[in-house]
Amino acid sequence: MKKDKTHIHWYPGHIAKAERLLKEKLNIVDVVIEVLDARLPKSSSYNDIKRILGDKPRLLLLNKADLVNSDEIKVWVNYIEENTGCPVIIIDTKTNRNFNIIEKKVLELSEPRIQALMAKGLLRRPARVVVVGLPNVGKSSIINKLTKSSKTKTGAKAGVTRQQQWVRINPNIDLLDTPGIIPMKQEDQMRAKKLAFVNSVSENAYSPEMVAKELLTLINQNDKYTKKFKEYYTLSDESELSIETISYSRNWIKTGGEADTERTSQYILRDFRDGKIGKFILDKIEE
Repeated sequence: MKKDKTHIHWYPGHIAKAERLLKEKLNIVDVVIEVLDARLPKSSSYNDIKRILGDKPRLLLLNKADLVNSDEIKVWVNYIEENTGCPVIIIDTKTNRNFNIIEKKVLELSEPRIQALMAKGLLRRPARVVVVGLPNVGKSSIINKLTKSSKTKTGAKAGVTRQQQWVRINPNIDLLDTPGIIPMKQEDQMRAKKLAFVNSVSENAYSPEMVAKELLTLINQNDKYTKKFKEYYTLSDESELSIETISYSRNWIKTGGEADTERTSQYILRDFRDGKIGKFILDKIEE
């Protein structure tokens, strides 16, 4: 079957299963760490997370902070904290930025639950934590960073499940060593495209040329961002920012002089994702 080049196709049949697996992880923890992509502080969040979590405490991590402007992301931190009531920490797995704060905040959030268990006569136990988020937001890297100083596998928990494995990252915190994958829905194509820009959607689900074109359309709505793209691809201020103009500027040409838009699209997406072009936040704060 020929791929529709104008849409991103997720697979709704997988959503129910993914949500069930996510709920299994959430049911056995005290605190949830939700990882967001700092380039998409809103679009990389999960709309139904409150429905799944209920009143379970949540810590939000804005990961890949090295790919965004530090002043712009601080504005987003304030916005998200005000609108969710959850603490937000800006992090970057390349530099370990703010990782020391995560454990402290987890203990803070878990304490009411631990106290409630102790009030029922149970002994104090370590806080149980899981890391969740959309694909490719950096969940596994964060788990690796948090557990790097400890190789202590604590195994399955009695009365919890035989399949889940835990790592004790300090005497007071047990971390589930597998991340929870948040299921994605196909309802909002603009959100789907933004997630494709940052590689949070499988490349099998879209045409790179369509996604690169949509990325440039979004960039063209911001003069500052447009200027960064033109500077990187050595386009004049008067030039249109498009796949074709970038193709000719880079001399990515097919035999016969036609722009090689397929190759150019792949380079544009790679350069953007690697942070080579500049630092961008692609969501907008609602007025």
